[in-house]
Amino acid sequence: MTKPDTVEPPGRPEPELDHSAIGFVDAVVIGLAATSPAYSLAAIIGAITAAVGIYAPGALLASFVPMALIAGAFLYLNRVDQDCGTTFSWVTRAMGPWFGWIGGWAITMTGVLIIGSQADVGVGFFLRMIGQDGAADNNWVRMPLAIALILFLTWLCVLGTDLSARVQDILILIQVGALLIFATVALFRVYSDDSPLQALDPDLSWFNPFGAGGAPLTTALLLGVFAYWGWEASVNLNEETRGGPSVAGRASLLSTFILLLTYLGVATAVVAFAGTAWLAENAGEEEAIFAMLAGEVMGGWDWVLLLSVAVSAIASTQTTIIPASRTGLSMARRHALPATFGRIHPRHRTPDVSTWWVAGIAIVWYVGIYTVSENALYDSATALSLLVAFYYALSGIACAVYHRKHLTESFKNLVLIGLFPLTGAGLLIWLLVLSARDMADPENSYSGEAWLGVGPPLVVGIGIFAVGLLLMIAWRLKDQRYWQERPGLPDPDVVHGLKSAAPDPDGMEP
Repeated sequence: MTKPDTVEPPGRPEPELDHSAIGFVDAVVIGLAATSPAYSLAAIIGAITAAVGIYAPGALLASFVPMALIAGAFLYLNRVDQDCGTTFSWVTRAMGPWFGWIGGWAITMTGVLIIGSQADVGVGFFLRMIGQDGAADNNWVRMPLAIALILFLTWLCVLGTDLSARVQDILILIQVGALLIFATVALFRVYSDDSPLQALDPDLSWFNPFGAGGAPLTTALLLGVFAYWGWEASVNLNEETRGGPSVAGRASLLSTFILLLTYLGVATAVVAFAGTAWLAENAGEEEAIFAMLAGEVMGGWDWVLLLSVAVSAIASTQTTIIPASRTGLSMARRHALPATFGRIHPRHRTPDVSTWWVAGIAIVWYVGIYTVSENALYDSATALSLLVAFYYALSGIACAVYHRKHLTESFKNLVLIGLFPLTGAGLLIWLLVLSARDMADPENSYSGEAWLGVGPPLVVGIGIFAVGLLLMIAWRLKDQRYWQERPGLPDPDVVHGLKSAAPDPDGMEP
């Protein structure tokens, strides 16, 4: 891997990322925080229950399968190539620069699409927690506060990865602790016959992933899969994680399993306390369902759940900046983007230029789309699913392609670095196609309006890919160095686990 161009004066060593900024536990926490578990679950639980009823926990279990398979692909790819660009670098090595560039673009743009929405939700729930419901409902109060929050969190990211990790350690304790309190109280009131809603007694049959079957299950999968999105943020910090090349990959894999247990536990408590009819009736309220349930479950302690969702969205705002900024850094030092994006702050040892650019573009997008309407903001966030499914699937395919000469060496290789990643990729491609089909119907969007004859989320998603292709071609014409790279193969000793080493500096075969 080539080193980034430097703007430092001659004679000074090039600044590098802090290679021991965080440890295994920090990486797990960042993977968890990036998924925004409280916010994600609040946003989907009503819609999933409306689709599959009591089998909502089972649908979340089924949604976990492709995520776990792709997390395994990330684990094995990271062992042979510890690059903070993750999908960008791996796909480039496996499938060439054209696929690699567009994969990196997809990762970067997920941050642009969602950062503003996350900050907006975080601010809104915080205002409700302190009793300022009127301010929470006022767009022109929330927007400036959300922008200020994005700038503050970006500044923390630039100050140091270790500082960001310490902040996330605190936020995840608050978030998960509040969720556990909420779930425990809800279940206690269910078993005490003290629920004011249409409570149900939990049953093991709820966890049957195929309980609903057919179209309802497909709808639930479309919602559930993307509730797990974000766990790979810990892998984007692989160059800043101490303990060896497998630490970040293991952290991301563990974070997906912790998420699964969290989602299953809280979803069971919510369905049991509120009942399927109430959840289905209020499915259109999205994350506001938790705001409504907070008072029903906690009474005067409703602020506990509101705090959880607020902290969840705020924490995810910060951790979402990380993958996008590290991908920009990786692309720049491979000459796939202007060299300035590869600058590393000499004192803080973070990619400051790339980080501020991600935040700046996200703010512009947030303000611009908000001027259209609040529903348009949520529609743009919905388009995120297309980008996520695309680059996750691309990573799964890249794992099998990159290790292709080693798949038949053992049954373990065939399954873990071949069949599992390809199965995960296939499931995500299937869901991507279904998601695009649903997005084509304007009635399925928040605004309910048609853009260019189809739903706004599909227009946003396709538009982002189209802009990416144009920028890729333009940069290819300006600087051809990145496009000289050719697909290569990993060091067989790394595949066999005999040593831990990244590919050769250029990472490619002649």
